[in-house]
Amino acid sequence: MDQLTLGIGTRLQHTQYGPGVIVGVRYATYLISFINQGIKEINKDDTKLEEIIPENVTEEIETHSEVEKSLLKILRLWSGVSEVVPLADKWKNGLLLLQPADKTLKPKELPVEDFFHKIVMLRDRLRVMEQQINAHKKLTDEDKVNLQQYITRIYGSLTTFNVLFKNKEQWFVGDKGAKED
Repeated sequence: MDQLTLGIGTRLQHTQYGPGVIVGVRYATYLISFINQGIKEINKDDTKLEEIIPENVTEEIETHSEVEKSLLKILRLWSGVSEVVPLADKWKNGLLLLQPADKTLKPKELPVEDFFHKIVMLRDRLRVMEQQINAHKKLTDEDKVNLQQYITRIYGSLTTFNVLFKNKEQWFVGDKGAKED
């Protein structure tokens, strides 16, 4: 195996650890995220490594952004790793105050960071559910499409919370946003 041509996103098979994806490259080693073993550091010249080349895919077809998206999906699905999603600066150290209509009742205070963390966890779990639906062997294509439409509507309902996100790329997108792509 030519160690100079392998980069982040390259899919590999290791006879001991199984399938994995390169998530980091060092001078003499690769950091590989294995589906069942987590992240391991493996020597570049390890004879137990073999590159997995998907059929009908050439370097010209598979762009770096597609590789990055695929890698993020694999990492989210198999290793419990989620992307770092920053809170918009204006909300840092903020406080969410829920005031009941009855002023005799005490309001509920919640740090915005805690609320935002729950929103991000919800988004990550929706993504995992999408992946599980798409990979489900017993669901028909029609069932998968119907379930995906519900998930898209859920994303649409959550767009209200996009104001909390620092980066627009990490926003919830519903039906209208999906059509723009």
